[in-house]
Amino acid sequence: MDFEKNVIRTVTLKLIPALIILYLVAYIDRAAVGFAHLHMGADVGIGDAAYGLGAGIFFIGYFIFEVPSNLLLDKFGPRRWFARILLSWGLVTMAMALIQGPNSFYLLRFLLGVAEAGFFPGVLYLITQWFPVRHRGKVMGMFVLAQPIAMMVAGPLSGALLGMDGLSGLHGWQWLFIIVGLPAVILSVPTLLFLPDRVDAVKWLSGEQKIWLKQELHKDESEYQQTRHANPLHALKDKRVLLLSLYYLPAVLSIYGLNLWMPIIMKQFAGGSDLQIGFLAGIPYFFAILGLLIIPRSSDRTNDRFGHLTVLHGVGAVSIFLSAWLASPVLQLMALSTVALCLFSTVAVFWTLPGRFLTGVGAAAGIALINSVGNLGGYLGPFVIGILKQKTGSVASGLYFLSIVMLIGLILTYLVYLKLEKNRQTT
Repeated sequence: MDFEKNVIRTVTLKLIPALIILYLVAYIDRAAVGFAHLHMGADVGIGDAAYGLGAGIFFIGYFIFEVPSNLLLDKFGPRRWFARILLSWGLVTMAMALIQGPNSFYLLRFLLGVAEAGFFPGVLYLITQWFPVRHRGKVMGMFVLAQPIAMMVAGPLSGALLGMDGLSGLHGWQWLFIIVGLPAVILSVPTLLFLPDRVDAVKWLSGEQKIWLKQELHKDESEYQQTRHANPLHALKDKRVLLLSLYYLPAVLSIYGLNLWMPIIMKQFAGGSDLQIGFLAGIPYFFAILGLLIIPRSSDRTNDRFGHLTVLHGVGAVSIFLSAWLASPVLQLMALSTVALCLFSTVAVFWTLPGRFLTGVGAAAGIALINSVGNLGGYLGPFVIGILKQKTGSVASGLYFLSIVMLIGLILTYLVYLKLEKNRQTT
């Protein structure tokens, strides 16, 4: 047991902190557009519906290029491919400072999705190549920590950068895009130099540790009846992959619906300056961090994924409803904090599921498809909320919509359990 702990601890320390930093940068880039919209819309003529469309169109580019990107990652290796992704998405984010109106906004958001496609599912695929199934809940939880941490950082950072309005003749939102895009460009260099491609290539594991790790990954193939598709594209027709793609949709739709509208939600609920809104918007993500430190570990310890997912979807649906229905800003903030805890924990626990039945390069294709289809929710969420807000004048209608979406996720939890877990137990 000490031997196993030492191996997993070594792999975790060598890989996960670096991947968290990279995803932290990616997520801050994504969050920046929500804060830029506080002023960008008036400066270049982008209304709520146009913003919702542009914010969501990122995921169209992501959807189209995600599976090809993950297959190219397997061909070129994580080191080169992640460096390419970082460089391209950083440059496109910085180019967002050049937006002149809705059309250029749509184009650059689409290109940003193309540039970043493959990073998140690529990391998930990487985790399946380095960690046995029984350790993946905790590891996924640690990696997904980057999302709420980024949202906590993005709020005050964006509020401060918006305060640079007029410096060197640029608007605050232009400085925001330039500064948050720069770290991705810089980090592409150490990524290219130091990120390992495979277990055999590293010097920080002994020969005995490498053999043990590969044996444990091989044992998972037998224990969980994992499928190694000879042609990775065959994974795209696997009914389990298609079902998980649909199942992932409600959580992603809700997360991005909240993330990209959180600054507007906080301004409508509580008012205040840009910096105050930034700090308020970070509070729910603090609770998301607490959830990610506890819930995925609990699902590992009990090996109960679906019980946890049932509770998370149910509590999340009720909390989203309450965040719109309650009249007190304090109670609304408490409800949104519970929502954030449930949604991000749902993502971490969910991503333990594909690796229970997929392995090899087929896992790269399957994970990419699940993430790309699920991430269409990143398009639908902001867009639908934008339409509802424009028609009603309030974000409350959008929150009620997200509550219904999470209830659909609760129903899908049972259907996925029947297909994946119950069938496996009877074979």
